[in-house]
Amino acid sequence: MTTPAAAPAPSSPPPAAPPPAAAATGDAAATQVTLAIGGMTCAACVRRVEKSLKKAPGVDDAVVNLATHQAVVTYRPEAATIASITAAVVDAGYRATPPSEATAGADARQAALRLIVAAVAGVPVVVLGMAHGLAVPASRWIQLALSVVVLGWAGAPIYRAAWAALRHGGADMNVLVALGTVTAFALSLVATVAPHVVGHEVYYEAAVAVIGFVLLGRYLEARARRRAGASLGHLRSLVPATAMVVTDDGEVKTPLEKIAPGALVVVRPGQTIPVDGEVVEGSSSVAEAVLTGEAMPLDKGPGDAVFAGTSNAWGRLVVRASRGAADTSLAQVVSAVEAAMGTRAPIARVADRVAAVFTPIVLGAAALTFAIWMVVGGGATAADRLAPALLHAVAVLVVACPCALGLATPTALIVGLGRAAEQGALFRSAAALERLGSIDAVVMDKTGTLTEGQPTLVVEAAAPGQDPRRLLALVAGAEEGSEHPLAGAFLRDAGARGVVTPPATAFASTPGHGVTATVEGHAVVVGSPRFVRAAGIEVDDAALAPVAQRALTPVVAAVDGAFAAVYGVGDAPRAGAVEVVRALDAAGIEVVMLTGDGRAPAEAVAATLGIRHVEAETLPADKAAKVAALRAGGRRVAMVGDGVNDAPALAAADVAIAMGSATDVAAAGADVMLLRDDLRALGGAVRLARRTLRIIRENLFWAFAYNVLALPVAAGALVPITGWSLSPMLASAAMSLSSVSVVLNSLRLRRAR
Repeated sequence: MTTPAAAPAPSSPPPAAPPPAAAATGDAAATQVTLAIGGMTCAACVRRVEKSLKKAPGVDDAVVNLATHQAVVTYRPEAATIASITAAVVDAGYRATPPSEATAGADARQAALRLIVAAVAGVPVVVLGMAHGLAVPASRWIQLALSVVVLGWAGAPIYRAAWAALRHGGADMNVLVALGTVTAFALSLVATVAPHVVGHEVYYEAAVAVIGFVLLGRYLEARARRRAGASLGHLRSLVPATAMVVTDDGEVKTPLEKIAPGALVVVRPGQTIPVDGEVVEGSSSVAEAVLTGEAMPLDKGPGDAVFAGTSNAWGRLVVRASRGAADTSLAQVVSAVEAAMGTRAPIARVADRVAAVFTPIVLGAAALTFAIWMVVGGGATAADRLAPALLHAVAVLVVACPCALGLATPTALIVGLGRAAEQGALFRSAAALERLGSIDAVVMDKTGTLTEGQPTLVVEAAAPGQDPRRLLALVAGAEEGSEHPLAGAFLRDAGARGVVTPPATAFASTPGHGVTATVEGHAVVVGSPRFVRAAGIEVDDAALAPVAQRALTPVVAAVDGAFAAVYGVGDAPRAGAVEVVRALDAAGIEVVMLTGDGRAPAEAVAATLGIRHVEAETLPADKAAKVAALRAGGRRVAMVGDGVNDAPALAAADVAIAMGSATDVAAAGADVMLLRDDLRALGGAVRLARRTLRIIRENLFWAFAYNVLALPVAAGALVPITGWSLSPMLASAAMSLSSVSVVLNSLRLRRAR
């Protein structure tokens, strides 16, 4: 039988976050470092940085994320250092620094400044270049001067990155943009200085427009990426930077990082609690939704635990800190989400494989486009055909930049993982989110998972003329002296209903059968039907029928020698269990209940919840075998449990999900950790995982479709048929918008419920 797991009391701490994924090598001595990577612009950049890091001595694994511009590196300290790892990134042509919000803000400001300069200097170039009938003295020389500003300063990072890529034997988006714009600028420069060589046509507007749209796209991407990571930023911002600490000199404002365990912290009404700790003075209500998703504030008083990031409502509290700022429950949640964001989902391999060959293919396509237009272009001479050949080749280079492809998967995963944490579900890795989105069967333990895990009053039938509330007070008073587990059901129910329990006298207990007592002058007998009958009190079998039908434990109460009520005590379903089972069933996911309990109570609970598939009287090994059998039959299985005896089955499942009250053993093997004991968090996690996968597939589809459709148009395939073509300026706009659209599509997950 599953050991009942009591639901956590309001003052109990939330579960610890699941441990981060193990190093790829399994080396216990390996450690991880997260670095901010500067200069990446596409999936090819990600691949080159990863390749350089993995070749570095002492590095076991490296995962680079284009959406966050970060690399999570697993290395052995005895064989590698932070300096050597950073050098490997620099050797690949990029920058590596410790991640910093200040640095990210400075980068964003620099991007905005370059965009403004490109716009101010570039717009006149575009106007002059497209207004051919406008007689402006020295027009081409003005365009040349302004183009130097746009390309030489605003676009300088693009050219530096392109040169670094070429110098290290690679090619990425920067190379494509640089080749296209430099070619257009060089041809225009020659036409300006020596028009007799290549003619009078100049293409400065194409070069500056491409740089401008690329910078605009990067600026919009940066803003969207910040929104994608808003969940983590929101969690971090919940904790104030300082707190009022009680000292011998009174209350002193102290930086959070300097508050040591044992310090007394004052939290006034309306403030955020800055530390994990225990209330030593005062009382209030505290909203813990940020950690558990629980909407209702919980009453707190001396002896109750409180947690950093939660909100104090109306009372002044003095809290004794139990942990440092870096070790709070909220900090653990943030660390767990960051660790998951630093992993890669299997679906990302599609973009990885394409990125490996994409840029060389585009370079070849641009060269082929140029050659074809030089041969079959409409001009009478080679000089006449040069301009359209050049413009189409540049358009191909620009429009095919694989930015959207590189952002398709990581942005959706970042938003999905952050949103899941806000809703009370922690994923250990991006792969776990992908697997959960693909499940078609959920196996659940009964006690402590589908049910509350403790005896609860499920049926209450009072005899005619009896006041149920008054009767519960008498029964709870009689049971207060009993140590039997069922006695707790009456006491908890009375407390939940606000019923005052009067004291009892003349208490006597018959272990395993029942109790007798005098409560407020009344003779009260509470126990099994046999025990009550043995006391000479008649018990009608018809009154016991509803309890027997639901396989509950019958408890009969008699007052002053007369039958008063019958109660059915059992393990009540958790809040939201029926709702979640119905939702999973509607989504085509089969729910299977596994339990060590007897078949009758198991089937009774299953009938209440609407579960059709029940396996009762199962040992822990039997649960694991059942999960393995479902997987062998082609099912993708998630296992939800909370106890030590669930650990083998959790390990056997495709996705292991631990409840909020889970033991350390169950939580350690979990792919997903629910932060509260409410199965609605499970339903939300499944819906979010499925929606995230759908968004990723949409992103990948549109990223591929964009290139499939745009490349032929940019190459001029429609010119002979419709006369339509794609100028380099429009190509750069389309390329930038494709990247932004992928990120904006991912941001739809911020509204997921």
